[in-house]
Amino acid sequence: MGKIAQGILGGLSGKVGNVIGGSWKGIDYLRIKPASVANPRTAGQVNQRNKFTITLEFLQAVKPFIKQGYKKLAVKRTEFNAAMSYILNNAISGVEPNFEVFYPDALVSRGGLAAPINGAVDLTTPGEVSFTWDDNSTGGNAYGTDKAMLLVYNPAKKEAVSILDGATRATGSDIVALPSVYAGDNVELFMAFITADGSQVSNSVYLGSGTAQ
Repeated sequence: MGKIAQGILGGLSGKVGNVIGGSWKGIDYLRIKPASVANPRTAGQVNQRNKFTITLEFLQAVKPFIKQGYKKLAVKRTEFNAAMSYILNNAISGVEPNFEVFYPDALVSRGGLAAPINGAVDLTTPGEVSFTWDDNSTGGNAYGTDKAMLLVYNPAKKEAVSILDGATRATGSDIVALPSVYAGDNVELFMAFITADGSQVSNSVYLGSGTAQ
């Protein structure tokens, strides 16, 4: 049972009907208890939860990459939340209730730095992925000293391997070592660039998928 201190105009502590009162940092407050939901599992709610779960699984696996790739967008929210919002709204496909991340649209890095061009991957060597790209540092805001950010995501294991300060843009290639347990698994491949001082990043580029050796 709730109590009203100092008469009807005083602070309310506890619950009276559907009104809940309390105090936070010396400030009295009131709020209305929400009405019970007759059907908490409507089709729309189930679909949204499924989309959220799929997105969460992906982002949890690539969290270190997201932390770098979304740091410029972490304004009054975390890098993870910024990425969650983008992926949910732009990179979920499928027919209810079977949703999935559409990797070509799943930007794991977003920024104004010049993006990689003509990126490619080679998975023929066991235990590694070879990344290559063109040196486009002669144009725009691309710099030869920019570092490659490379990501290999394993959907079956819901985990990833990444390099956040790889070879320079001018170098044009780098290699990511893979755990032996990835052999035979399909992997999704991404890359982006970050400036040498870490102040700017590019949008990520999806480089396709392949079978790890």
